Amino acid sequence: MAILGSHNPLAATFGIFGNIISFMVYLAPARTFQKIYKKKSTQSFQCLPYLVALFSSSLWLYYASFNIKHSILLVSINSFGCVIEIIYIVIFIKYADKDAKKLTIKLLAAMNFGSLALIVLVTRFAVDDSDQVKVLGWICDVVSVIVFAAPLSVVLQVIRTKSVQFMPFCLSFSLLLNAIMWLAYGFFNKDMCVALPNVGGLALGLLQMLLHAIYRNRGAKENVTTDAAVTTFVVDVNPLGPPEVFSTAVKDELSLEDNNKGGEDDAQGKTVETNDCPL
Repeated sequence: MAILGSHNPLAATFGIFGNIISFMVYLAPARTFQKIYKKKSTQSFQCLPYLVALFSSSLWLYYASFNIKHSILLVSINSFGCVIEIIYIVIFIKYADKDAKKLTIKLLAAMNFGSLALIVLVTRFAVDDSDQVKVLGWICDVVSVIVFAAPLSVVLQVIRTKSVQFMPFCLSFSLLLNAIMWLAYGFFNKDMCVALPNVGGLALGLLQMLLHAIYRNRGAKENVTTDAAVTTFVVDVNPLGPPEVFSTAVKDELSLEDNNKGGEDDAQGKTVETNDCPL
C-alpha cells in the first residue's frame, strides 16, 4: 500500500476499479480460445485484434516505466495484458492454418517487435529527456484514438439495421465503465495522457447506451438474413490496453430449445448467438 499511497486517494480508488474491469475485459476472449483449442482450428477468427492489444499494452507499460512510483496501477494491468495476449497469440499460431500462421508471425514481428523497438529507440535517443514522457504519451494517445475508431463500424451497423443484436449490452456497459474509471484515474492523478483518450471512450460508451435505449426492443422483432454461416466481430475497447474482440456468430440452428434461449431464426434457419461477455 505504500506505493499506492503515492497516488491521490481518488486516483488510487478509480485505478483499482479500472484494473478490476480491465482484468475481466482481458479475460473475456478466453472462451473464444477455449473453442479454438477444442476444435484445433482458428475457424473464422482473426488474430489482428490481439496483436493490436499486445502492442497497445506494451506501449502503455513502457509509458508507465518512466514513473513507476506514480503509475503502478498502469503497470499492473498492462503487465497482465501483455501476458494474456501473448498466450492468446501463441494458441492462435498453434492452431491456425499455414497462411494465417505466416501472416500472424509477420504482423507480430512488424508491429510488436519492429514498431515497438523503433518507438523505444526514438524516445530514448532522438528526443530530449525532458520531452520523452510527453512524446510517448502522445504516441499512446494516437494509438488509443485509432483503437476507438474500431467500434464505430458496429455503431453504424446498429443505426443502419435499427437493431442492437451485434452490440451486446454488457459489452457496451463495460466500455462505459472502463472509460469512466480510467478517465477519473488520469484526471485525479494529473496524467492527461491517460485521461484524454478516455474522453473518446466515454463519448462512445454513452452513444452505445443511447442506441440500446432506442433500439433495444427492435432487434427481437427483426430477422437476420444470411446466405451462409458467418461471424461478426464486436469490438470493445480497453482504453489502456486492447480493443477486445468478441464473436457474434450466426450459425446453423441446432434445436428448437436453442431458439427459445434467445437465438433468432432467419429464413434459412440460422441462429444468432453472442459470446464472451466480460461482465
